[in-house]
Amino acid sequence: MPEVIFNGPEGRLEGRYQPGKEPNAPVAIVLHPHPQFGGTMNNQIVYNLFYMFAERGFSVLRFNSRGVGRSQGVFDHGVGELSDAAAALDWLQIINRESRGCWIAGFSFGAWIGMQLLMRRPEVEGFISVSPPENLYDFSFLAPCPSSGLIIHGDKDRVAPPTSVQKLVDKLKTQKGITIEQQIVDGANHFYEGKVDELTTRCAEYLDRRRQEIADGGGR
Repeated sequence: MPEVIFNGPEGRLEGRYQPGKEPNAPVAIVLHPHPQFGGTMNNQIVYNLFYMFAERGFSVLRFNSRGVGRSQGVFDHGVGELSDAAAALDWLQIINRESRGCWIAGFSFGAWIGMQLLMRRPEVEGFISVSPPENLYDFSFLAPCPSSGLIIHGDKDRVAPPTSVQKLVDKLKTQKGITIEQQIVDGANHFYEGKVDELTTRCAEYLDRRRQEIADGGGR
């Protein structure tokens, strides 16, 4: 898997990129958890989601946001990290100009960044949001949410408690034109200790099903 360096708003950003085999392969980016709590593109959940997309023929990118690893800049409390994610998606789309389809996946802090990014990008056809911390960050920007997606979380999560994630799901489910699917992983804490394989399998099954629906003309 090639190591890549691309330009972000505050300097170079470091990533890992797996190109799809087809010139019109769909694209996906995977966003890592909070940098100040050890979140990097090598997080196990980010890594597994990256390969989940790659195995399905996507051109997929994961990267370190500013100040993480060899990426330049300093942590910016989400504002700069959103700009980094937008730059990453720009880079990915520039080298995949014939791409059909675009997905965003993120874990924890990365889920918050990813859901902000999809508000800016009408071409996004789906998202996977793993343990979005509704209790820690403002998700009120999702009005309306522009695309359907999966929100998946653990019932033993103390960082993003099930009650707070449920509030986010309930708010999004009232919106017309999209479908928010919620899945709860029994026994899983915020880091899915002992449950990462189950998490990955569930996300893969959702992705396969949604892509088939889109191929069949099921819309967003």
